[in-house]
Amino acid sequence: MTSAETKWIKLMELGERLGCHQMPDRSFFIKGWQFPVCARCTGVIIGQAAGTAVCLRKKIPLYISAICCEITLLDWSLQQAGIKQSTNLRRLVTGILGGFGLTAVYSSAVRFVLETRRNQNGG
Repeated sequence: MTSAETKWIKLMELGERLGCHQMPDRSFFIKGWQFPVCARCTGVIIGQAAGTAVCLRKKIPLYISAICCEITLLDWSLQQAGIKQSTNLRRLVTGILGGFGLTAVYSSAVRFVLETRRNQNGG
């Protein structure tokens, strides 16, 4: 087994431990190598990274966060119900929105706790 194959297997195992279904038809490939997480999980990871960067500098309104998460839920629900088949590009985009939105919700919760503690300590 080559070094590249060993690394790929370890990444696929990590993706599985993260909870991704890793279905090949819902995953991206580069030069024949499947991503260790599906298109939606790839988007969620990107969205969480972007959300962390943005939320460290700016407070995102909760309604924006909720809309981002609801778009992801809507796409997943339509696909799950068999109403509309999603595409990997749409899974990626809705995953980015969902990851961003969820990170913004977490950020708001952390800010609230920190502000509450600061106010309780007099300053």
